[in-house]
Amino acid sequence: MLKFLRKNGPGYLFLVPWFIGFIALALGPILVSLYLAFTKYDIFSPPEWIGLENFEFMFLYDDRFLNSLQVTFTFVFLSVPGKLVFALIVAMVLDKGIRGIGFYRALFYLPSILGGSIAVAILWRQLFDYDGIVNAVLAKVGIQGPYWLNDPDYALYTLIILAMWQFGSPMLIFLAGLRSISPELYEAAEMDGTSKFKQFYAITIPLLAPVIFFNLVLQMIDAFKTFSSAFVISGGSGAPVDSLNFITLYLYNEAFTFFRMGYASALAWVLLVIIAIFTGIAFYSSRYWVYYENERD
Repeated sequence: MLKFLRKNGPGYLFLVPWFIGFIALALGPILVSLYLAFTKYDIFSPPEWIGLENFEFMFLYDDRFLNSLQVTFTFVFLSVPGKLVFALIVAMVLDKGIRGIGFYRALFYLPSILGGSIAVAILWRQLFDYDGIVNAVLAKVGIQGPYWLNDPDYALYTLIILAMWQFGSPMLIFLAGLRSISPELYEAAEMDGTSKFKQFYAITIPLLAPVIFFNLVLQMIDAFKTFSSAFVISGGSGAPVDSLNFITLYLYNEAFTFFRMGYASALAWVLLVIIAIFTGIAFYSSRYWVYYENERD
């Protein structure tokens, strides 16, 4: 034991601030929220233990929660594949060695640096406002644009487009993955008369599978946590007609608008479980389509 402390003690000593921060700022709140999820708590009075009532009400009687699940799933299932496909296409174009590639990489990555910032959401609201730039461009070609942000049939899709526009991060990761594929494989395929399309799905996709999987997991988790854009564009209400009422936004309003902290904690844990389930499904399915070069039969 003394030998172990002499050898590893300094390292653990340097980790003490991290452990303190983790316990005080992460683990502590996590455990508290788990307890509050089984209580009725409104900040102004002590928590009242109610067991599974929050979850029972959530799944059996809360139509807004069920709607928020539908909105969130629609957003995730459309925005994540769209972003990854768009990012891969741009990465393949940049991988051709075009002039000024450094400039284009920085330009395409810029939206991802801004991320889910308030400024980007405000900009997007201005673009898709009824009198915004998008409708002005459509008017030039004789098309009357709809009320994008005030129509429940269109509002969610504006956020999906916004998410796809922020493709810079997965694009750079795809570009790094494409650069790691040996050019000799494509040269050999061309000598055999293999078409570009067949090279793509027989060489590029299989060898890029680990990178696709990595991007898929990261972007899926990030999409489930979307909040800022929906909050700004809907004015914090999820309007119009709850079409932008993501589960994160619903959770926020339950906690900080209506002060139902117990119910908000239950919502947070449901979101955590949903993310864990889909991440687990992704990892389980990866054994059937992700190939790693260091694997051996």
